[in-house]
Amino acid sequence: MQTIAVIDYGMGNLRSVTKALEHVVDKNQKVILTSSQKEVAAADKVVFPGQGAARDCMLAIDEYELRETILDAARNKPFLGICMGMQVLVHSSEENGGTACLGLYPGQVKYFGGQLKDAKGERLKVPHMGWNQVTQTRPHPLWSKIDNNSRFYFVHSYYLETESPDLEVGHCVYGKSFTCALAQDNVFAMQCHPEKSADAGLQLLTNFVQWDGSL
Repeated sequence: MQTIAVIDYGMGNLRSVTKALEHVVDKNQKVILTSSQKEVAAADKVVFPGQGAARDCMLAIDEYELRETILDAARNKPFLGICMGMQVLVHSSEENGGTACLGLYPGQVKYFGGQLKDAKGERLKVPHMGWNQVTQTRPHPLWSKIDNNSRFYFVHSYYLETESPDLEVGHCVYGKSFTCALAQDNVFAMQCHPEKSADAGLQLLTNFVQWDGSL
């Protein structure tokens, strides 16, 4: 039996993520929601969700003593980061006056700003909330059977700016173009919420549970 661990550190829409994964796994897979270092380390695949502020997220990770467990999983097994679970993989965030993150990848999370405008010059609301197109910037197994420019559901006020363009596998436009999906080796992470993104989101989760971490 293959185990897919959803990391529980008190900072995510954990029930929705878990239920969505349970909907797409096969009979030889099981989904567990856990804050146990041992269970995450023993899992075959790991999902790292997250919502809320960057500082709260990092404090919770350290309170649960999961920092090294998360980094080890991201280095060694199929790993899916969702929303804040993508943002904290980079070096730092502007949020809360500046927050040091996990530092797995080069990059910074930045605030959209209060003067964000669309192509017509009309002011856009922050947070970026609702459906938006995701442009696939390079092929990846998790894009399988998902049309380019499919719509996914977003809720965020901060966006990721990577210092390594090769990390990007998807971008989105909301006043500005920003990286909304990154991937390297066995890691795939995205800003949007696949568990709330209807057919495209369920297909991405299906692709993840079937993925062996190779490209």
